[in-house]
Amino acid sequence: MQSPLDRRSGLHAAIIMDGNGRWASARGLPRGAGHRAGVKTIQRVAEAALALGIGTLTLYAFSSDNWRRPAEEVGGLMRLLRAYLRGETDRLARSGTRLTVIGRRDRLPPGIPEAIERAEAATASGDRLHLRIAVDYSSRDAILAAAARLGPEGLSREGLSEALGADGDVDLLIRTGGEKRLSDFLLWEAAYAELHFTDRMWPDFGATDLAAAVADFTARDRRFGGLNPPAVPQAA
Repeated sequence: MQSPLDRRSGLHAAIIMDGNGRWASARGLPRGAGHRAGVKTIQRVAEAALALGIGTLTLYAFSSDNWRRPAEEVGGLMRLLRAYLRGETDRLARSGTRLTVIGRRDRLPPGIPEAIERAEAATASGDRLHLRIAVDYSSRDAILAAAARLGPEGLSREGLSEALGADGDVDLLIRTGGEKRLSDFLLWEAAYAELHFTDRMWPDFGATDLAAAVADFTARDRRFGGLNPPAVPQAA
């Protein structure tokens, strides 16, 4: 029987970071203020993930559907991404965190794909935490593209996972902000993920919230479609 510590070691946690805009609106602030606060939360949660022994943390920052938002908001999000890559890469490298950005890059503003490549190269040796940030990401599109690259004769579960660049299956998927849907995020990788929904808006989410989600995860009975063996009676 695994202990809770054993079960969280190497854990792949994924978070749909929701609620920035509503957090700002509730305070009479523009939506951009919520996104700026949300970036600070990323740093806080990444540090908490290190302390909890989480192996991989995948964050949903910008979906492919988010391009439909007002141009001003999208532009602000892209500027925040650029600033994050510029300001956080050294700290991530020092902490032993490897940064990877998943999703399309051909539609990102000029200079950002190159900044992503520099950040990924600078943090490539990180072995304490793999921080994956999904930008211009659609799980459906990623699955279709991976299947097209493999072709019908090359399709297999293992091959598709590799083509998707999956860092193992997602164990725990968290969504902040009170909504209860997956929103086209890691649909393949999260096939057997434990789901944890919280009303906490992303800018207010912190180390205590992440620890509570991990504790909830470790208390669950994961059977993956099978049955756990019955407990062996202990001798008197």
